[in-house]
Amino acid sequence: QVQLVESGGGSVQAGGSLRLSCAPSAYTSCTYDMSWYRLPPGKEREFVSAIDSDGSTNYADSVKGRFTISQDSAKNTVYLQMNSLKFEDTAIYYCKADRNCGGSWEFGYWGQGTQVTVSS
Repeated sequence: QVQLVESGGGSVQAGGSLRLSCAPSAYTSCTYDMSWYRLPPGKEREFVSAIDSDGSTNYADSVKGRFTISQDSAKNTVYLQMNSLKFEDTAIYYCKADRNCGGSWEFGYWGQGTQVTVSS
């Protein structure tokens, strides 16, 4: 079981910024693909951003140019820098990890979620 601890959520006015963190309990010798999803109130979960073990990134069209996903030098924490926040960014944000530790992939380890609220 991979433990993913999220932090950095909060309340901010439109146009402001927040930085989310997602820290696995340990990277060990495994290869990790990390991603962010969000759950807006009354809506379905949607993809936000992802970063592969080789450093390649992907973004949803709704956040491209405003959000940046990155990994720290120790490769044990993934960040989501959120700039120019809009009211429609309000959601619970979840990080997800997939990992390969010995030639086979394990999918769908989820963090507990962190609330982001943007006021207009």
